[in-house]
Amino acid sequence: MDGGPHPRNLASTSTPATPVRHHSQQILVTPSMVKKHQKPRGSNAFHLPGPPPILGRPLFYDDVHFFSDPSAPRSFHSNGRQKKFNLWQCWSNEVIPSLIGPYLTYQYKSSLLRHWPASQNDDVECTASCHRRTLEVLNIDCCPCAPAPLQLLKLGLFACAPIAPSLAVDLRVLELVRTLFVWITPNTTAWCEALEVFLTAWGYKLSTKDNLRRRFSNAYHWYSVLVTNAGDHIYSLISPHLPSRSLGDEVLPAQPSDYLRSRCPVCFGMQDWQKDHGSHLKLDCHVCIDACFTQKWSANSRGADGLDPPNPTQSVFISDEEVAQMEAHVRACRGSLPGRGTKHKKPEGDKDGYEDGMRIPVSTLDACRESFLAADEKREKASTCLFTDTGIMALLCHHDCVLWLVNMTSAGEKQYYALALIKKPFKHLPPTMTIGILYDIACQLERSCLKYPLLKQGVLSHIVFSISVFHTYGHQWPCQLIYRPRKCEGFGLSDGEGCERLWSALKMLIPPLWVSGYHQCLFVLNAQVQHLDGKNLDTFGKWLSRRWTRCQTKKSSAEHALQQLSVDEANICPEWRAQVEHQMKPLSRRSKTNNDEQISKILTLERTLSNLDDSVRALEMQLCAGNTFNIVDFNLRLADERTYRSKVADTLRRWKAALGIRQLTDLQQLRCSIFLQIRLDAQAVKARLHEHLRQRKFEIERFEWSYCQTVNEHKLHVHAEASIQQRNPTIQKLVTSYNNLCGKLIDLIRRGKAPAGAIAPHSISSTGIFQLDVDDDIWQDVGLDGNDMAPPAWLADENMHAAIKFQLEVDQCNEEGVRIMREHCVLQEWMMAEWDALQEARTCADLCFHFDLRAHLLSGLVVHWQSQVRPIPCAWPLPDSWGPTPNDLAEAANMYYQPSCLDGTAAVYDSENDWESDDERENDELIDELEEAALAGAYMDLDSDSYDI
Repeated sequence: MDGGPHPRNLASTSTPATPVRHHSQQILVTPSMVKKHQKPRGSNAFHLPGPPPILGRPLFYDDVHFFSDPSAPRSFHSNGRQKKFNLWQCWSNEVIPSLIGPYLTYQYKSSLLRHWPASQNDDVECTASCHRRTLEVLNIDCCPCAPAPLQLLKLGLFACAPIAPSLAVDLRVLELVRTLFVWITPNTTAWCEALEVFLTAWGYKLSTKDNLRRRFSNAYHWYSVLVTNAGDHIYSLISPHLPSRSLGDEVLPAQPSDYLRSRCPVCFGMQDWQKDHGSHLKLDCHVCIDACFTQKWSANSRGADGLDPPNPTQSVFISDEEVAQMEAHVRACRGSLPGRGTKHKKPEGDKDGYEDGMRIPVSTLDACRESFLAADEKREKASTCLFTDTGIMALLCHHDCVLWLVNMTSAGEKQYYALALIKKPFKHLPPTMTIGILYDIACQLERSCLKYPLLKQGVLSHIVFSISVFHTYGHQWPCQLIYRPRKCEGFGLSDGEGCERLWSALKMLIPPLWVSGYHQCLFVLNAQVQHLDGKNLDTFGKWLSRRWTRCQTKKSSAEHALQQLSVDEANICPEWRAQVEHQMKPLSRRSKTNNDEQISKILTLERTLSNLDDSVRALEMQLCAGNTFNIVDFNLRLADERTYRSKVADTLRRWKAALGIRQLTDLQQLRCSIFLQIRLDAQAVKARLHEHLRQRKFEIERFEWSYCQTVNEHKLHVHAEASIQQRNPTIQKLVTSYNNLCGKLIDLIRRGKAPAGAIAPHSISSTGIFQLDVDDDIWQDVGLDGNDMAPPAWLADENMHAAIKFQLEVDQCNEEGVRIMREHCVLQEWMMAEWDALQEARTCADLCFHFDLRAHLLSGLVVHWQSQVRPIPCAWPLPDSWGPTPNDLAEAANMYYQPSCLDGTAAVYDSENDWESDDERENDELIDELEEAALAGAYMDLDSDSYDI
């Protein structure tokens, strides 16, 4: 509790005998706890008494009628659930709305809880300077016009119940706990137990066990609701003075909506989103989507027979009704779907090609889909029997600001969750804005949207899909060429991993939310998101500065590397387009077809048949020589060999008959060419190596980023890691085998025994084989695709290959630089609009104190941002002023430039005792950033029908 000069942490009240009459109630306020050995006369320990008994009326009514209806009858026979619901409704509809004004007034009178307002009663002063124990008893008159929570709030206390509170907590204590619980795992049980132990050690003992936890938790929850609603109330008085952004309920807005503007000022805070269309940015904003299956809560964790009531606060969660509507829409569009576990096989003889609207072949899409399903089979599902809600899916902008969340109730990652999130922003955006969406299975999601009318054409035509940077390893190379953001025009240096950083920030909430009620979970998550919003708002300037520096450094490095290459820059872009066009061709038009597999099988059968012929011939010669001990057994063995040879010969005959003319020609060439046979073996080994590397990545990421582990789960993960390490020699052996085959091919080319124009394949370095990137040579089948034509420059010329990579980096940095300059202007325009709206709202004299607080906050942000974005040029002309006056900025700077507010500064007198050096601190920050960037929890419990298309 509070340790101030007049502690009023706990209060005890009683209810009035009649609801319409004034009734004097006694409130016991604890004195200053000065000496442990000083106890009340005749008592060994101090007991806080409960509320005085009121004869003939219970402390908590079963059927609560609110203050506005004092004459309504009361029922005393409802069950506990109904009583809880009634109390919840009383808090939500009556008490909290009635306390917003008094709470804001009390904040003003107490200077944000810094001191107690002047009391109306004369305090008793001690003239002898003696230490003594006193009890202060205050009488309050409760009636429907002045209920107990209202009177307690005016005294700086918050009640634990709306009608007959038996505990009131100091507002300063509640504010301390509220601030603490957004930085650590919220745990009111531990906090209350620690307080009880502390009071017990001082000789103060509560009269009942577990009373403090229940009552304090109730007071803390509703105080948090009050603070949230009070902040929303203040902003609701300012927002009407902002520039109008909507044309009406039935018309799409001409500018991004006020909701999006409040979620991310940098993405949606501009005055006119079309102002900088001369920059030719392909995408107006970037968002990312991902799911987390660790944020879940148990089904009836404490025997609850229903949901807890909702809280009267705003939420970033999409309503269950909208999700259900999208689910029904998806089912209606797809019609009847195959059952779970059904494999979608391509009919024999089907030619590869393109589906309508897709830029990559069907074979590539199918391979990506199968790779995800293979990874999914080895994952543990979130049980819907143990958990009513299995996870959450998020939609974030590329500044890591949460736009919307959706609660998931299925065992897997269904597409309708992502579609519900995608559909939501288009209700708040102008119809011509284009969004880039980064998603780990973007290729499959776009395929579904093009095959079925899951999204309106007006929406789908303004979406560009891409894959998050750290999720591309599971996709085929042609898919990476189109969907990887580093190779896709318009995404700049966005990585799409903001959701992973969000899951890292929310991981501390996993244990308490597993056993919380549904709406309580949503309330806590919303509170944490609000806290993260505040942190993001403060760091926007730093974010832009860091991205600008990184962009310019990377661009300078790439341009310098381009200058070192003897390549005509005019040929780089055409060669890149030629590479994409070639590698996007359907398999039926490429040399690397299923013929290779069929011909390889025929060659294997021919070798098997030849071995069987030798075996039968040896047995026949043995029979002719008379070297048999048991003629009966020998004849049976010879008959089995001849029967098996006959079956192999029949199979070989059927397979040859099924070959076309080109396949027969290829077969004849393979028979006559050792080079082609070795190359075919190298293709098979490399395909196996690709599959092993992908499978290893799927397995190892399962436990690398596990947030919540029990002891048994930890043992399983240790065992899994050991098993994966045991399989590493297999991968290394495949690398060795492949390199040996490459060596043979190179030797044949050198000796002139290879076909004309044959290209030597690239060997694979065993160093770093487990830390591959999508641009590594292992993913390109140079010299293995059977193309004997003159190789293009993008394939055969190493300088051109490197030049393409560096040119793409330069293009990405140019896009990023233009976007950062634009966001610099948007940030300043947002601040100017906020400041002007605040000045117009100051006409409300009753809340001038709170408007001054917001003015001080905005001034501090300007001081913080200006110094960081000053090196960034503006995309269009803007005034020097950001809104606040020089006096406002000087006052804010005086606070901001204190040593405790500056990054990387420390007091002189602490420097000698600081055990952590600056270098170590910088290294820790770098490690934290690398861990956040590497937090790629890919393929979270994907369900098989998530990819039904």
